Amino acid sequence: MLKRTLVFSSPVVLSIKNQQIVLYYKDLPEEKRTIPIEDIGVVLIENPMISISIPLINALSDNNVALIFCDSRSMPNAMLMNLETNTMQGEVLRNQINIGEVLKKNLWKQIVEYKIRNQALLLEKLNIDASSLRPLYTNVKSGDNDNREGIAAKLYWPLLFGNEFIRDRSSGGINILLNYGYTILRAAVARALMGSGLLPAIGLFHHNRSNAFPLADDIMEPYRPFVDEIVYDLMKNGQISLEKNSKSRILSVLMCDTHFKNTIRPLSIALSITTASLVKCIAHEQKTISFPLIK
Repeated sequence: MLKRTLVFSSPVVLSIKNQQIVLYYKDLPEEKRTIPIEDIGVVLIENPMISISIPLINALSDNNVALIFCDSRSMPNAMLMNLETNTMQGEVLRNQINIGEVLKKNLWKQIVEYKIRNQALLLEKLNIDASSLRPLYTNVKSGDNDNREGIAAKLYWPLLFGNEFIRDRSSGGINILLNYGYTILRAAVARALMGSGLLPAIGLFHHNRSNAFPLADDIMEPYRPFVDEIVYDLMKNGQISLEKNSKSRILSVLMCDTHFKNTIRPLSIALSITTASLVKCIAHEQKTISFPLIK
């Protein structure tokens, strides 16, 4: 089922009744709206004056809704994490903890291959020559020990956004749009991981003492070009600042079509397909992670 993404940018009061979000503005308490929680996948809280009840927070957690809180710049800053999202979580977690280095490196190899391949496919879709990337995704070694991912990035960014562009998280313009999109994507990936019984804190390749979601950072890599495509389109239309229209457009990435071998699914559903396949990989029930391709 395709889940809705809700963004709250104005001061509102959020509570729960009959498994539905009850919403009303503080100055218009008689004008209430209700939204079924079962229809929701992501809730983004942007305004610091929003009030949200503890029972609603618990209900959102019980339904594995990604509840994201933004900072003073309206950038996603924190996310609620459910501790019990899957009936097989104990078994999956044991498999995740006991994964061997050989399998880790093989899975990271697959992730890098799909990431570079999707970067090349996006360039081709935009009528940009991607011939320099093709040899890179066909020759990735176990663990990507010769850093094909980094080499591809140095070629990819200038091709996509021009020779003057430098990918820098602390810079403005296009970089802020990318930051926003990747943060939304990261939260959606973390939600899908937890829904599959995986713990986002245990990564395959990414690891940092201050990073609570290294596995989300791993799995989101092949999905990044879906965000890049939207940001490219915004740039072409002169929208390089983070405002209501650009945010809405970036959030739509969760509903964009993704192409698997025999099916097309919205990205939010594709994430669950990917994380479910990862569970089977670490249980040694299959050898490859299922990732979609850009078309």
